[in-house]
Amino acid sequence: MNGISTSSAKTSHQEDDFHWIALSDLMSSLMMIFLFLALLYMVQVTRTHAVETEVRMTAVESRQAIYRALDEEFREDLVRWNAEFDRPTLTLRFREPDVLFDRNSARIKPEFDTILRDFLPRYVAQLRPFREVIREIRVEGHTSSEWNPNTNPLDAYFANMDLSQQRTQAVLRFAYGLDSLQQEQWFRERIAAVGLSSSRPVRDASGREDPRASRRVEFSVLTDFEARLLEPIKLEGAPADGKGADHPSSAPNGSS
Repeated sequence: MNGISTSSAKTSHQEDDFHWIALSDLMSSLMMIFLFLALLYMVQVTRTHAVETEVRMTAVESRQAIYRALDEEFREDLVRWNAEFDRPTLTLRFREPDVLFDRNSARIKPEFDTILRDFLPRYVAQLRPFREVIREIRVEGHTSSEWNPNTNPLDAYFANMDLSQQRTQAVLRFAYGLDSLQQEQWFRERIAAVGLSSSRPVRDASGREDPRASRRVEFSVLTDFEARLLEPIKLEGAPADGKGADHPSSAPNGSS
């Protein structure tokens, strides 16, 4: 009986050892998997950071280059046009309401007609080398908050909204009608007209709205910086969408 008990004890001990060894091997395997996943995550984070840094640097360099090109082209014209060029937003602003449109009208005045015929072909020519990084060229129409004296502020806002939209559409039609821009398909694909009513008034030093300065037309350049940041990040040797190396890229072409 003692021999049988001793044998059973040895067998039980061996089984316990086997279970512990198996558990140890399992834990080691899981640890290796966790380490691999952690390493893969660190590589992905490093790669993402590198790509984002590269995109930001490229965006800054592109915007600086666009600014230099437009500034050199129009620097001497801004005073006679009573216009200004805002570097951070790449916005060229025409701020002389008496030259732009008749009061409460979307008819382009002869003076603004002359300016646009001079400005638009040169503007497009300077932007053409950057067309791959330009997402949108936006024509914005801005009004003051003024309307008829007896009109409540909300009705005045929407009346000015209609007016600002009609004015930017008039500028867009004018641009489309210029013979020199007929072949600029990339420009026609990217230009947009936006009427913003009195949502962005110009204010004086005391914080009061300056109605005259608020009535203006702006041309702004928007780059594809945000779109490029949203591109899938692909690790070396691995397709980002998991559909194979021959799967067409989903990266935007800059003309959205």
